[in-house]
Amino acid sequence: MSRLIIVSNRLPVTVNRSEDGIQISQSVGGLATGLASFYGDRDAEWIGWPGIASEDCSEREQNHMRETLRGEKCEPVFLSTCELDEYYRGFCNQTLWPLFHYFPSYARYDNAHWRAYRAVNERFCEAVMRRAGPEDTFWVHDYQLMLLPGMLRERMPEAAIGFFLHIPFPSSEVMRLLPWREELLTQLLGADLIGFHTYDYVRHFLASIRAILGLAPIAAGKTVIPTGERLVRADAFPMGIDFNRYDHLAREEETESEVKRIRKDVGEDRKVILSVDRLDYSKGMLHRLSAFERFLEDHPEQHGRVTMVLKAIESRAGIAQYDRLKRHLDEAVGRVNGRFGTLDWVPVWYIFRYLPDETLVALYRLADVALLTPLRDGMNLIAKEFLAAQVSEDGLLILSELAGAAQELQEALIVNPNNEEQIAEAIAEALAMDRDERSARCRVLRTRVRDYDVVRWAEDFISGLKDVKALQAKLSTSRLMGEARKQLIRAYNEADSRLLVFDYDGTLVELASQPDQAAPPEFLSRILTALLADRANDVVVLSGRDRQQLETWFADARLFVGAEHGVWIRSAEGQWERAHWVTHEWKDEVESLLGLYTRRTPGSRVEEKDYSLVWDYRSTKREFAEVRIAELLADLAPVLQSYGLDVLRGDGFIEIKSAGVSESRLVAELMADGSPDFILCAGDDASDEELFETLPEDAYTVRIGTVPSRARYRLGSSHELRTLLAELAKLSIEDSLVNPGGQD
Repeated sequence: MSRLIIVSNRLPVTVNRSEDGIQISQSVGGLATGLASFYGDRDAEWIGWPGIASEDCSEREQNHMRETLRGEKCEPVFLSTCELDEYYRGFCNQTLWPLFHYFPSYARYDNAHWRAYRAVNERFCEAVMRRAGPEDTFWVHDYQLMLLPGMLRERMPEAAIGFFLHIPFPSSEVMRLLPWREELLTQLLGADLIGFHTYDYVRHFLASIRAILGLAPIAAGKTVIPTGERLVRADAFPMGIDFNRYDHLAREEETESEVKRIRKDVGEDRKVILSVDRLDYSKGMLHRLSAFERFLEDHPEQHGRVTMVLKAIESRAGIAQYDRLKRHLDEAVGRVNGRFGTLDWVPVWYIFRYLPDETLVALYRLADVALLTPLRDGMNLIAKEFLAAQVSEDGLLILSELAGAAQELQEALIVNPNNEEQIAEAIAEALAMDRDERSARCRVLRTRVRDYDVVRWAEDFISGLKDVKALQAKLSTSRLMGEARKQLIRAYNEADSRLLVFDYDGTLVELASQPDQAAPPEFLSRILTALLADRANDVVVLSGRDRQQLETWFADARLFVGAEHGVWIRSAEGQWERAHWVTHEWKDEVESLLGLYTRRTPGSRVEEKDYSLVWDYRSTKREFAEVRIAELLADLAPVLQSYGLDVLRGDGFIEIKSAGVSESRLVAELMADGSPDFILCAGDDASDEELFETLPEDAYTVRIGTVPSRARYRLGSSHELRTLLAELAKLSIEDSLVNPGGQD
């Protein structure tokens, strides 16, 4: 039976030791609170750390905890104090957290921390495998477990695996600072669906895998990435909250009593500006406190009429940056209160302790303004909690443009968190805004937060994961394996005449940036020799390379060779002929234009062939090259029309050639005297798609790589194709030994 297995660093419950023994309580805040309503109503299990170090409880107590937690649909992963120091406080919070929040100067790159991170991810993987069933769906959460999707994929190749990142994903330039970036991204791509809060984070992720791993979406503007055997999708799913919980809490009598008590303490006529955040350098608490100080400087008429309630939630004590931040925040609050406070007015109410839910929700409800200005934030659910608790629809939100929530909550006053003057002006604007406008803004925002709550968010993600698996299943039906592979080999063995057509770069050999690195390896040469020894076989190698290069590689081979994507054809006897319709009178004009773009695009180059020109950008950053390509094609348009030229786009290059030149036309001429009994055609990029489409329906057409294609089948790599060809070559050799003359 299929279940949903959620995996995160922490369980939705916390285990503590007290005088009465081991106690289990519900975790507060974060993912645990957000997903509680979704997870509790489903056939699901949650795997994570229970909040207590392994050495603080005996093996007997751990076994008892496991049994007790299974009643909560939870499975604990026990970690030692040392592991928590190096994995969680170390790599997670001193490397990934500052780097992903754009504080690279705070990041530590410690090999011991990295090894601990990898080891703990393995520990989580082992825990998952102990509980996993063959039909289960796996949803891995957040930056603490970015290696886990790949580890699970290695053990369960067909599993449905989703991953969601709850913090920002940084730009590719920041990601490149991480020494272990390749392994981290590669393992992350073990997921089928990778979710982020915003499309900005999706874009940064796509740029990073392109720059670091050389992987790109299947088409411009798409977020589906081919990775070996699978398609992986990256997409945005802005996380919601349990709206009904906060709306309900805000209406309860206990909360109403708290509102009245706090209102009396603050002052009946004073406006309240609420700031609630974890104590973290990414949250910008010092910046907003300075902005409030600036507001008081600029608006002396507001003295005594407004109070900021600054609620800081303790976080990661013992890490230097956090301890220093706490000290600076204490000093800043003292400075503002000492500078502006009076006997009957404290400008900043500073709270650094736990508040019960009814008190926190009461603060949300009575606040006139919520001031939330993180310097970087994945989403900022506090903004949504504030709106859900605004049952009077009267509160106004001031929100940082660098919080993920800003993309959804545009009716808030959006500010740059580093611009203290702008924040101060936004405070003044919020306090001066008339009630009708405040209510109109709040009403729209509350409706949006209500309609896309945490359950809708989770359902959308799981639905998206199912869609990706359906797409993979559609592709997997054309995977050249199992019965399909046996059928191909059987058809090859039974045929009296065969045509074998192969693209070269990326098909027979792996793609290479330099020509001398793409020479046929000895193993491939032996395979081709064996295939050519069988008189039933005609073998064709097609390439965009020039004929001189191909002649160097295949001078002694009895095969047909197509050069420059069909401009030149060499017969099996070694004679080269040019397609009669090809001219090159246009080359000077196009070459001049390509030269201009080469100078403007570092890493690109122009390759001149006899009857075509190639603009090669394999060594250029792809996102930069895509901009240049759009400009280049626009400038080429009149020249193409004037001379009747075609543009061929391949993987990392654009080729300009005479119209009508194509590999499909070349192969059609080879087949003019009749179709052979067996046809095998393999290629790896868009330039081969026309050929796949024009061959007979019973031809065995094979696309190398995992992308949508007109081919009937696909293989994951050039290596897999060479392995298949070695099997066919072995059949041909055995047949020639039985029938040396090649006759029945």
